[in-house]
Amino acid sequence: MNKWLANLGFQIFTLFSIVSVVFFLFSTSFPDPSTELIGQNTDKETQQAIVNELGLDKPLYKQYLYYINDLSPISIQKEASPNTLSLFAWNNNNIVLKLPYLRRSFQSRELVSSILLEGFKNTAILALCSILIASIVGILFGIISGLNPGNWFSKIIVILSMIGISAPSFFVAIIFSWFFGYLISDLTHLPMVGNIYETNLSGDNVLAIKNIILPSLVLGIRPLSIITQLMRNSILEEKDKDYITLAKSKGLNARNIIKNHLLPNAINPVLTSISGWFASLLAGAFFVEFVFNWRGLGLITIEALEKSDLPVLIGSILLTSTLFIVINSFLQNIYRVIDPRIEP
Repeated sequence: MNKWLANLGFQIFTLFSIVSVVFFLFSTSFPDPSTELIGQNTDKETQQAIVNELGLDKPLYKQYLYYINDLSPISIQKEASPNTLSLFAWNNNNIVLKLPYLRRSFQSRELVSSILLEGFKNTAILALCSILIASIVGILFGIISGLNPGNWFSKIIVILSMIGISAPSFFVAIIFSWFFGYLISDLTHLPMVGNIYETNLSGDNVLAIKNIILPSLVLGIRPLSIITQLMRNSILEEKDKDYITLAKSKGLNARNIIKNHLLPNAINPVLTSISGWFASLLAGAFFVEFVFNWRGLGLITIEALEKSDLPVLIGSILLTSTLFIVINSFLQNIYRVIDPRIEP
C-alpha cells in the first residue's frame, strides 16, 4: 500500500512538473494572445478589455496559481457552481470537488476539454488501427522469417524491417502520401489527406474508411518492423531449447511442435512489447497527423503552437502526459499479475 501511494504521488508530481514547466516556458515566450485575437490595429481599450477577460493583466505567478486552481480537482472558489461539490467553507471561500477545468481556447473560445476529446478519439482510432496492422503482419512475418531464416523471403523481411525501424515517420508519411495518394491515386483511390469523417452534399458526416488507410499504415511501419524482429529472434532462440528437442525425440510432427510448443513460448515477449506500443503511437502520431491533415491530438497541438493558443497547447501536453502515465502504470500492474516475480 505504501509503495502504491508513493508511486501515485510520484506520478502526480511528474504531471505537476510538466504543467509548470510548459506554463512558464510558453507564457514567457508566446506573443500577447489579445493581439493575436483582435489584431494589432485595434484600439487600446478593446485590447485591454480582452486582456482583463483572459486574466493576462495579473502577474505571471498569479496566472499560474489560478491555472493550477482550475486544473486541480479540489480547488478554491468564491461560489460553488452547479457542476461542483462543495466540501467546506474556508475564509469566505468554498473548497469544492470538481473536474479539471482546462479553460477555453484563445482562438475559438470553445472549451479546451471538448476540443481535446474530439482530437483524442481520432488519434485513438488511428493508433488502434496501426497497432492492429502492425501486430498481425509483424507476428506473421516474424514467424515466417524465424522458421526459415536462410531463404530469400526471410532475408527480404529482415532487410525491410531494418529499413522500417530506421526510417523517420514524417519522411515515410510524405512519401506514402505523394506516391499512393497522388502518383498512383487512380489505382489506389486513396486521398493524400483526410479525416475519418467527411461531409456529404446533404451536410451530414459520413464515415470515410479509405482516409485512415495511409496514415495507419505509416504509423504502424515502425512497430511492425520491431514486432517482426522480436518474433523472429524469439523463435530462433526458442527452437533450439531442450523442450523442442524433447518434443522431436517423441516423434511429434513439425506442425504440432510449432503450434503447441514453440509459438506459445515465443510469442510472450512479443505480446508484452505490443501492449506497450499504444502509448508510443500516441506520440508518434503528431507528425503523421500533420502530413495527412488528420484531425487528432497531434494536429491540434501543432495548430495551437502556430496560433499561440496556450490553453489548448498546455491541455494537449497534459492529456498526452497523463495517458502515458496511466497506460504505463496499467501495464506494470498487468505484468505483476502475470509474473509475480516482478518487483512493485
